[in-house]
Amino acid sequence: MKTNLQHRLYTAMAGCMMVSAMLSESSAIELSDCVYPGNQPSYSAPDIQFLPDGETYAMLSPDGKRIIKYDCKTASEIDVILDIDNTRENKIDRIESYSLSPDGSKVLVKTDSRPIYHRSSSGRYFYYEIRSRLLKKLSDNHAYQQSPIFSPDGRMVAFVDSNNIYIKKLDYGTEVAVTTDGEKNKIINGVPDWTYEEEFGETCSMIWTPDNSTLCYLKYDETDVPLYNLPIYEGACSPNKEYALYPGTLSYKYPVAGQPNSRLTLHSYDIETRKNKSITLGNGAYEYIPRIYPTPAGDKILAVTLNREQNRMEIYSVNPKSTISSSIYVDQAPNAWIEPDAYETLMIMPQSFIISSSRSGYKHYYEYSYAGALIRQITSGDYDVTALSGYNAANQVYYMQSCRNGAVNRTISSIDKKGQIKDLSPAQGYASAIFSPGMKYYLESYSSLSQAPSYTLKTAKGKAIKTFGDNTSYAQHYASLPQQELSTVEVDGTTLNIMIVKPANMASGKKYPLIINQYSGPGSQEVLNRWTPDWTRYFASQGYAVATIDPRGTGGRGRAFMDAVYCKLGLTEAADLIAATRKIAAYDWVDPDRIGIYGWSYGGYQALMCATSSNSPFKATVAVAPVTDWRYYDTAYTERYMRTPQQNESGYNTSAPINRIDNLSGNLLMMWGTLDDNVHPANSLEFISRMQMKGMYPQILVFPNQNHSINGCELRESVYQRMLDFFGTNM
Repeated sequence: MKTNLQHRLYTAMAGCMMVSAMLSESSAIELSDCVYPGNQPSYSAPDIQFLPDGETYAMLSPDGKRIIKYDCKTASEIDVILDIDNTRENKIDRIESYSLSPDGSKVLVKTDSRPIYHRSSSGRYFYYEIRSRLLKKLSDNHAYQQSPIFSPDGRMVAFVDSNNIYIKKLDYGTEVAVTTDGEKNKIINGVPDWTYEEEFGETCSMIWTPDNSTLCYLKYDETDVPLYNLPIYEGACSPNKEYALYPGTLSYKYPVAGQPNSRLTLHSYDIETRKNKSITLGNGAYEYIPRIYPTPAGDKILAVTLNREQNRMEIYSVNPKSTISSSIYVDQAPNAWIEPDAYETLMIMPQSFIISSSRSGYKHYYEYSYAGALIRQITSGDYDVTALSGYNAANQVYYMQSCRNGAVNRTISSIDKKGQIKDLSPAQGYASAIFSPGMKYYLESYSSLSQAPSYTLKTAKGKAIKTFGDNTSYAQHYASLPQQELSTVEVDGTTLNIMIVKPANMASGKKYPLIINQYSGPGSQEVLNRWTPDWTRYFASQGYAVATIDPRGTGGRGRAFMDAVYCKLGLTEAADLIAATRKIAAYDWVDPDRIGIYGWSYGGYQALMCATSSNSPFKATVAVAPVTDWRYYDTAYTERYMRTPQQNESGYNTSAPINRIDNLSGNLLMMWGTLDDNVHPANSLEFISRMQMKGMYPQILVFPNQNHSINGCELRESVYQRMLDFFGTNM
């Protein structure tokens, strides 16, 4: 449902200033169309799950009632795996998500999801036996379960409830507790704490050994981590009636930079003996265990560790029964950090593992034996390989996604045994691929600035089998909006990628206000050759020029470009953004006296760093949910790029907008949600408090009970409407 713009709290002053733009053809497009493009009739990426045989795939029907099986070769329907109107024993209303057992005999179905943090949720789970059509509750003892995983033989499911791990033996319907020491804000078993979920992208910390004999898991001891409290109000968006008179509290463990992290330990549980064992990795001199992986050999797993600075990664081969571990791989980045992709995308092969490293200056992939011997470097070149999809053993071909056709593009390519590279997707545009087991087929997602997304099932050689849906009408809906254009600017000998959206119906000789859009976080990219019908195009339809800039520190350009920000976040980026803005402001259609800057999260932080620079050209700044001092943000993210405050006191001082308020120029609008468990409201409140002590008063908009994304009740549109009004008044 679209937000009714008659209920806006603010009058769009920009509309009065830019009548000619609003009379253009693009006036048919509303702001909500660009804030919520998913609300438009379009074909989104199909939820394909390739099945273990590598020859078939499954899809959930649009009504969420059936899981249908298709043949990869023809894309034709061949069977219905599950129909919720044709089950025995239990009934459910809808399938929210599902996973098939490795042996293909059962389906795990999720209903009634309940969010926990950013990525995690619990739900009511059922397992479905395909042959018997029996639909059974995963647990009779636990109403909601979290992160359930099948054993390799499909006969058991491990899950978490209330910080403890349980195993359901499906053949017998029995359930056993693996752990009993779980306690809120103290001990977590099998699922990550807040920091690991947010900064290491993990939602499950359990794995089975391939022989089904052992469950390995991580235990998070949060006892020494400081408690953080956020107020919960009744609110009008999904009201909390229990807090109508007195606010409630969200209390959770959140370690800010320099404070204690959870103490992490690795454990194994023997299915037969029902005994837990604690596993020591090396001499225990690690801070993080971001991932554990099974290996094809049933008696070993891999455990990845990081030091606190996250510039040394070590991988251990572990026997979970004997608890003996040995170091098999080390990668170091003494003057920077280990990129998270290295441990997040490690690939397990029958006789080896494949891991990424930036040791050459660019991100490439290397193959190692399980004894730790380097077998080969798989990819090479002066560009980043952003993903390795796998290896087709029959054809001796690897498949990768890379920046080989420029940092703004993503190309799917094959690499044969001689190292010859063949592009399977267009050189220009953004493509990604999900491959089937055995690597015979893949689903390609592709778009560019001028082409709406397409989703095509292809053979491994790139031959199209089926294109899902048609986004022609979707693209036509946005066709009247000004189009983004890719370009570059030179700043002190460095080329920066930029994306320009010129105002609609530009008049010769007229100068237009300019908005700078950026995120700027380490390794991120905003300037990409992909379809984005976002707010920048809508603002251009209202008479603004919008320029998106990727400064040094961002991704896709190799390590030297990215490492320029190490231990001094915000400074190099601000210098680049300001210099690039001045170059763009010199265009003959830009008004250099009417320039604004916007950012959200890290982008909000960077907007404040720019606005508090002594040479700031910005007349108006919008910062949404910004960090204002890295001492307020979590350990894992902050220390990866800044080390600890104890190690880098001067870096923290100079990288904090809160210490630069004397230089603040122009008008400032700050927005945030009161229930932001990621970038806490204290960041904005402390910044405003410092401003008030200096007789300075920003404009603010606060969203009660909203989190970092401000996406409840379609309130996100209010963020951009308020921004449009603010720029209209102040530029």
